[in-house]
Amino acid sequence: MALKQLALVAFVALTLAACEEDRYRSASRHYIPIPGATYALMSEKGMSKDQPILIRSYKKESELEIWKRRGDGRYALLKTFPMCRWSGQLGPKIREGDRMAPEGFYAIAPQQMNPNSAYYVSFNMGYPNAYDRAHGRTGAHLMVHGACSSAGCYSMTDDQIGEIYALVREAQNGGQRAVQMQAFPFRMTAQNLAKHRLDPNIAFWKNLKEGSDYFEVTKEEPPVSVAGGRYLFNGGTAPAAVAEKRHQDEVQVAQLVAKGTPAIRLVYDDGDQHASFKQALATSGGDALNRSASWGSRNVGISREDALASGPRVVVLDDRGKAKATIRAASAEDDAIIAAVAAAPPVEELEAKPTANPAAPRPAAAPAATELAKAAPQAPVLASTASTPVAPAEDKPFLQRALSFMPVFGGSADQGVATAAAPVVSVVPASPLSTSAPLPPRRARGLQTSRLDQSTAAYASQPTQR
Repeated sequence: MALKQLALVAFVALTLAACEEDRYRSASRHYIPIPGATYALMSEKGMSKDQPILIRSYKKESELEIWKRRGDGRYALLKTFPMCRWSGQLGPKIREGDRMAPEGFYAIAPQQMNPNSAYYVSFNMGYPNAYDRAHGRTGAHLMVHGACSSAGCYSMTDDQIGEIYALVREAQNGGQRAVQMQAFPFRMTAQNLAKHRLDPNIAFWKNLKEGSDYFEVTKEEPPVSVAGGRYLFNGGTAPAAVAEKRHQDEVQVAQLVAKGTPAIRLVYDDGDQHASFKQALATSGGDALNRSASWGSRNVGISREDALASGPRVVVLDDRGKAKATIRAASAEDDAIIAAVAAAPPVEELEAKPTANPAAPRPAAAPAATELAKAAPQAPVLASTASTPVAPAEDKPFLQRALSFMPVFGGSADQGVATAAAPVVSVVPASPLSTSAPLPPRRARGLQTSRLDQSTAAYASQPTQR
């Protein structure tokens, strides 16, 4: 009899556990727990789950930050997540179907939380907001979600969005009426502003920087309103310390420009993802990006995986904002190569400039790009039409370095850039490739997730100290 009772107790326990698992797997994804390691991190930083949070995202850096308010009323950085996928270009979303992820200041209320998302869990950013409507912008259902696939959203892995969703939920349960999300094209540093000073969106980005400055100086959530087609922060009145930061940044931008910082514009094939995910994708494929087992990883691909392979085109601009040359680089941050291209006169100027001694021999024409690439066989060379002077011997290592990661595409001679002290660069198409791509298939029910790639997991567990 005792044995039968023990068996019954064991059966009931297993049944209850199974019911609990089934409850968690289906309609109650809303109650995903905050990971224990994040609770420990909050405790270490003097935070609790009920205190308000604030979200900041950066396209170019492909990062998303979670900030949390401490007992003193000021926000501090809790955690930085590498972003698994965003689509489109730098710049605001304009119209339905343009694949652009929004930029601006948005508010996430409880009714915008979606535990039944086709992409694990998600929350609606609130696009279009008052600013977007004032500018006649269209579109709807712009989300932060899982599945690492985007057609206008900010997409994380399932594990990441589960944690972020839980942090937002607990802050709302603690009384926060709406969570502010600050979505930026890049970190609002003087260096970035100097580089992008001639971009068509620069006036809009400077307006966003006003709110960024307010937060970074005060560590308080900036009050946001819209008037005259502009964001206003704190009613348009900046505290003295915020105004001083803005002035110092403007001085630093002017100094960077005076020192020759090139003006550039970045053109993506279709958005980007954090370098840690690119590495995981290259070494282990899509399975490394924390796919949910119930998706069937063999049948699910990252949106526009082809658009992630090469990095953005870097359009180097002249002082009038006209494209001087376009290079394709694995990193948009290789300042030495960008500066060398920016300093070079256009090819037609080199050809039109008379030599000091007409009898002096003309410099030999450079070998074809395919010959130059022999020194760097890992560089895929497709074509080159520009005829340019040979770089001097002391510059060849620099030239080889440039070619080691820059595919060379065909372009007309009047678009190319070359100089005796700069790498030979041919123009690549300045427009992004086709961006038509299907959304990922709808996921089946279930919450089992595969483990994060170790490098990505380590990144997420070590927040940037800012």
